[in-house]
Amino acid sequence: MPQGFPLHRNGKNKGDSDSYHKQNFIARIASNWAKRVLGAVSEGSLSDQEEEYAPHRTKRDYVCNTIGLGAWSAVFPILTVVITQLVGTEQAGMFSMAFVTATVLMIIANYGVRTYQVSDQDEVHSFSDYQINRWITCIGMLVVGWLYCTFRGYDSMMFTISFGVYLYKMVDGLADVYEGRLQQVDKLYLAGVSQAFRSVVVLIVFSLFLLVTRDLALSCIAMAVAAILSFLVLTFPLALLETPKSHMWSAASIRGLFKQCFPLFVALFLYALIDNMPKFVMEGVLSYDNQLYFNALYFPAQAILMTTSLIYKPMLVQMANVWADPEKRKRFDLIILGILVVVVVLTVGMALIMSWIGIPIMSFLYGVDFEQFRGLMLIMLAAGGVTAIIDFLYQVVTVLRRQKVVMKLYLITFGFSLFIPILLINFTGLPGAVIGYLIVMSILLVLLVWEYIKIRLDLFRNQDRPSSRSRSSRSPRSSRRGSHATTE
Repeated sequence: MPQGFPLHRNGKNKGDSDSYHKQNFIARIASNWAKRVLGAVSEGSLSDQEEEYAPHRTKRDYVCNTIGLGAWSAVFPILTVVITQLVGTEQAGMFSMAFVTATVLMIIANYGVRTYQVSDQDEVHSFSDYQINRWITCIGMLVVGWLYCTFRGYDSMMFTISFGVYLYKMVDGLADVYEGRLQQVDKLYLAGVSQAFRSVVVLIVFSLFLLVTRDLALSCIAMAVAAILSFLVLTFPLALLETPKSHMWSAASIRGLFKQCFPLFVALFLYALIDNMPKFVMEGVLSYDNQLYFNALYFPAQAILMTTSLIYKPMLVQMANVWADPEKRKRFDLIILGILVVVVVLTVGMALIMSWIGIPIMSFLYGVDFEQFRGLMLIMLAAGGVTAIIDFLYQVVTVLRRQKVVMKLYLITFGFSLFIPILLINFTGLPGAVIGYLIVMSILLVLLVWEYIKIRLDLFRNQDRPSSRSRSSRSPRSSRRGSHATTE
């Protein structure tokens, strides 16, 4: 089996070979891929074709997945810069609001299934089950998106912008199950290629359409179409060609997926609402340019979260192993303390960078004077550090298999998020949104820290009781052993 790029080139004559080698790398890959897909379609099945890319490429997995996630994460901030430069801050704010809403709605599409899917190594649920589950949730996402736009009373322009972005994020959600299938068979690097390709295509198509037409609504529709085409051209056939053929779907299995992933979905959805509540409140109170300012301030803070996750996520398996050994629990606590120190260092470092060259760079990119928001930037970076710790502690609680208690904490915090941003935003505007965001996230952080302390204290008591009973139940003979008894 080939070890990766490029694909097979059997059956070429000398003239074809000379022409082939004159093509650049991207043209060769595109040509080979088109021939492979069209050949499989002409034979009537994508799933029955021979796989051509090898699994178990750890280094390639890491590199390609990082590139894919980086490109995917860059779409929002880059497009807000492009929109601000070409059509102004007001429309950039409208796009930002649509993108934020689409990101929340995408949780409906994903339904928390990705981790469950990639860890289903015994394929208890067939890939057909996962596909049907995802198609249902994606349709549900669009229905909820339409209802939301109707409820908000959007005019035709905002409605079109929103639905264009919703369709794009729906494709992201749909592609996730196919990229998850690639990861499930240990070909994560191909999932990274798929994600990067879709993101780059969307960036290019959207930017070109907006440059030529200066029509934001039309550009959002073009972005959705580009995402759909990228899915049809690469993601969908790649997943079928490079993974084993799936078993038949089962209605009971699909129902099981919905039931088993529901708690995780609720937790993720609640957290997304809490995280974005200031933006939803601002939409009803402030002009759309404030959405741009808030998100522009948020992007550097988000970098703290992303950097932290890159540090700790490779350690989760190791942490689970450490926790499984009761004698190493103190080491587990030290790992947590170490990550918290890393977050503080990253936050302070980011604050220094933004205070030095970050704010001038932002002002240049957006064409807006961000010097006026210097104080808010520092507050937002503090909130970024808090959210990074929250994300890490959630993973810790999951390692401890106590993730169900998180739903209660999220519900409590959600209650605070319903009135704190409203009070502050109505009173002070954009500063109230940033300060309210920090306050609500700090409440959630305190609740998570307290929950972790409770878990550790409960475990300490439970471990102490058996040892006490064991000491009291020892025979007089064993207690007379002296030093020997302590070393056994």
